[in-house]
Amino acid sequence: MISLHSHIDDIAAADWDALAGTQPFIRHAYLAALENTGAVSEHSGWTPCHIAIRNADQQLTGAMPLYRKTHSYGEYVFDWAWAEAYQRHGLDYYPKLISAIPFTPVTGPRLLAKTDATRKHLLAAAVAIAQESGDSSFHLLFPQEAELSIAQSARLLGRHDVQFHWLRGDWRDYTDFSDALTRDKRKKLRQERRKVSDAGVSIIRKRGSGISEADWVFFYRCYSNTYLEHRSTPYLSLAFFLQIASAMPQSCLLVLAYQGGQPIAAALNIIGPDRLYGRYWGAAWGPAGYVPNLHFELCFYQGIEFALEEGLDAFEGGAQGAHKLARGFVPVATQSAHWLAHPGFSDAIDQHLNREREAVANWKSELEQHKPFKPSTSQ
Repeated sequence: MISLHSHIDDIAAADWDALAGTQPFIRHAYLAALENTGAVSEHSGWTPCHIAIRNADQQLTGAMPLYRKTHSYGEYVFDWAWAEAYQRHGLDYYPKLISAIPFTPVTGPRLLAKTDATRKHLLAAAVAIAQESGDSSFHLLFPQEAELSIAQSARLLGRHDVQFHWLRGDWRDYTDFSDALTRDKRKKLRQERRKVSDAGVSIIRKRGSGISEADWVFFYRCYSNTYLEHRSTPYLSLAFFLQIASAMPQSCLLVLAYQGGQPIAAALNIIGPDRLYGRYWGAAWGPAGYVPNLHFELCFYQGIEFALEEGLDAFEGGAQGAHKLARGFVPVATQSAHWLAHPGFSDAIDQHLNREREAVANWKSELEQHKPFKPSTSQ
């Protein structure tokens, strides 16, 4: 039996998590925090309509995070050009359906089930819902490789992109990692870190229950400042961060920078079972003003050090950012899958995606030639 749910709390957390696995962003607590604090709602343009499949005994056998969107903000798979093309032809691109983690460009489970048969059922249900509701399209964003295979079998259109991840090599510690870099890159990293230290900045990492409410309040001030600098509005509220701090403290890592005993900047990371995810950063500069390279220290180098110390396999620094390549990150492919109701637009976008995939592959190949490591490294 298939049912739709306008709130994640309509589905028991234990049942959802039993299918979702251990990645923090797909966990019930994370999705519930988004909804309970208003970041995800009809008002914000993210209307939840999660799919649940239950067997005859009412046991949850399949689930999908699903949202009806009235815009394309917070997705990180950019389809603004598609929406503009629809508008030019007098057609509505919105609303559309997406399966994704709001505001989170992280690859992970989307078709939550124990069997491929149920995953196929979930995907077919999502497309059917889009058809029956008159939505322009359905989009499966940042799914896992096995889920992409199912989407390809269902003739969804594939889209490729590139992110930059730090991947663990055979390094015991940060010194080993640094020594694996080419001479120029190693020198650059050391110079950047030294400038932060010479500015009298000290760094403290706080984790879980060690993060106080005052720390969260300061972090939120920094996070908000980042958006204000770009003349934008934060997606998330302080209430959201306080809720995940309470519901999933073991997943939270806050990196704080101090100068003259006062906090001046902060970066939030989310800890997964085998990797670290860089999420948000910001600064509230003290009397001494701007500190060069502090962003790199808090968002990149501290994360790499933590990943090495904890034995994590990878550190994902977020979407985009070719500048990460020079700082120990490497290009990694990401993918999405798309169904469009309009046959003509589906064909046109398919042709566009064929060209785009070739361009992305060429770009990734070019980036591979500029990895920051010595030729002998396994990276």
